[in-house]
Amino acid sequence: MRLLPFEYAARNLGRSPLRLTLSVGGSVLVVLLVLAAAGFVIGMQASLKVSGDEQNIILLGAGSEESIERSEIPMRTTGIVGASVAGIRTRAGVEAVSPEIHLAMPMLPDGAAEDAISQLAVIRGFEPAAFLVHDDVVITSGRIPMAGHNELAAGQIASIGMGFDPPESILGQSFQLDGEKYEVVGLLAANGGVIEGEFWIPLTDLQITAQRDSLSCVVVRRESATPDDLDAFVAQRLDLELISMEETEYYAALAAFFRPVQWMVIVTAILIALGGVLGGLNTMYAAFASRVREIGSLQTLGYSRLAIMISLVQESILATSVGAIIACGIGWWLLDGLVVRFSMGAFGISITSAVLALGLLSGLFLGIVGAMVPAWRCLVKPIPEALRSGE
Repeated sequence: MRLLPFEYAARNLGRSPLRLTLSVGGSVLVVLLVLAAAGFVIGMQASLKVSGDEQNIILLGAGSEESIERSEIPMRTTGIVGASVAGIRTRAGVEAVSPEIHLAMPMLPDGAAEDAISQLAVIRGFEPAAFLVHDDVVITSGRIPMAGHNELAAGQIASIGMGFDPPESILGQSFQLDGEKYEVVGLLAANGGVIEGEFWIPLTDLQITAQRDSLSCVVVRRESATPDDLDAFVAQRLDLELISMEETEYYAALAAFFRPVQWMVIVTAILIALGGVLGGLNTMYAAFASRVREIGSLQTLGYSRLAIMISLVQESILATSVGAIIACGIGWWLLDGLVVRFSMGAFGISITSAVLALGLLSGLFLGIVGAMVPAWRCLVKPIPEALRSGE
């Protein structure tokens, strides 16, 4: 089979600048949408996957397995579990038992206008033992907040979400939290986990601000103790109304809880991409319909319908591939690291090499599907009818 020269398809792109612009622009929009959806799903999964430690056990209020924020347990739980369970990690005489409060509270930059809209932030009240429990948490800039001074530490992703990029620029900034002024004195990093989407405040300060006299949870770091030891403690202390969960199990359940949201994003992207494909079909059909006589002439010169279709598909792929490459550049520049807030804090959209490859493949698919159906409809006409179409 004799094929048309590749240059023929390339030269035809410039015959209609408007059609070329529409084809490239449509491809850019569809591929950007695919990148955003895939980056959203991968970013959320990565954030939840790296969160949690196999050695950590979370003690929650009974019935609050799906949300630490709804959990309430007595303050005395911390001392009781430390005295009752053997095999808890100890460093310099300090037990790795971290009492914590998890709240979602509105934050507003200090000095903002009265009509300014506050942003909902995830706040974690902590004590120094939290750094024995959460090994991956480090202060990358500044220092640890001190109790009694209305200070807080901001996660890197939370800082970007508040509009501070680079995140170090949030240091020294003050925010209003339920009428109390807090200054940012430290910046947290946690290997991309959910903690990077939180603000950490000393436990006693948060209790005063939130007017709360209970904990959300107690996180225990095991040394020689087993999960069964914590389960036995919970079963014995019915007065505390606790449940015991491995930290990795909790975040796995949280990932399962948000899986419908991920599917909703994927389905929405597919539906909109389908609309883009249908729009591309209309554009390409209009373009090929005006070239029916040219297609008939090529057939009289001895080129088969298949060879002509391959040339038309090449032409479409060239246009959509340019759009896909442009979209990948825009996605890597604008979407990578873009902060998305959800109930457990925030995470960054992740434009990985796999996501970029998916974007390029979607552009290739758009070019093939967008050209084959219109090209075939033009090619099925008899040669005499095609030659007379321009008359």
